[in-house]
Amino acid sequence: MAATIEDAPTTSAPARTEGPRRPSRVGPVLLTTLTWIVAIGFFFPVLWMVLTAFKSENAAYTDPPTLIFSPTLEQFRAVFDAGIGPYLANSLGATAISTALVLVLATPAAFALSLRPVEKTQDVLFFFISTKMLPVVAAIVPIYVVVNEIRALDNIWTLVVLYTAMNLPIAVWMMRSFFLEVPTELLEAASIDGASLGRTLREVVLPIISPGIFATALICVIFAWNEFFFAVNLTAANAGTVPVFLVGFITSEGLYWARLSAAATLAALPVVLAGWFAQNKLVQGLSFGAVK
Repeated sequence: MAATIEDAPTTSAPARTEGPRRPSRVGPVLLTTLTWIVAIGFFFPVLWMVLTAFKSENAAYTDPPTLIFSPTLEQFRAVFDAGIGPYLANSLGATAISTALVLVLATPAAFALSLRPVEKTQDVLFFFISTKMLPVVAAIVPIYVVVNEIRALDNIWTLVVLYTAMNLPIAVWMMRSFFLEVPTELLEAASIDGASLGRTLREVVLPIISPGIFATALICVIFAWNEFFFAVNLTAANAGTVPVFLVGFITSEGLYWARLSAAATLAALPVVLAGWFAQNKLVQGLSFGAVK
């Protein structure tokens, strides 16, 4: 008989278990580096403008440009001597008054179109935004004729009315989106407590959407401060704004780069400061801590 040899059971070595892989940091580092490069690329013209504002005209025209120079305030003194003060005052007045009027008019309109909807809300919203579809250049002739007939040319109040009409549709759409984020439970609780509609709006809704109000106001300030077309066609020496003043540096004799950079720096400073002071409100949560 042939003896059968049974195969002895073989034991295999236990499989090596690998620990959890550590996430690679190459991707986030590359993304952060790329973000900084793009940000510096966008900010570099502004930085170069500010640096040029502190140069003399000879240093501003050097080729290649110089990064090491003796800073001077000569260009800023020249800009103020050229009479930028009244233009700054006109821009500040037109921007501040028109922004205040926009907020006063847009707040109840946005409230009615969001938390208290009216009939055909979508048609009303389309009407508001459709006013922005008309090119300004197509409307300047009838506007000029009307303003001339009422003898309101070169008047700061003309710009206030136009800037208010220009920013009101955008403000209504923006504030409506913020109103829609208000919890309906707050309105119901205020109604149960006997609060009127006006009191509910003032004491309950507006404190919650204050970041949205600041964001809307900042957008209106930027649009009104930078507006050029109405100002250059409807104003002259009495109601001219800062953009109109900057155009005066473009002459047939050439550009004074250092002086123009100083004027542009002064023109951009108020908007930068407005955004700086409003940044805390802009980053707050819309209804943070409202409902517990």
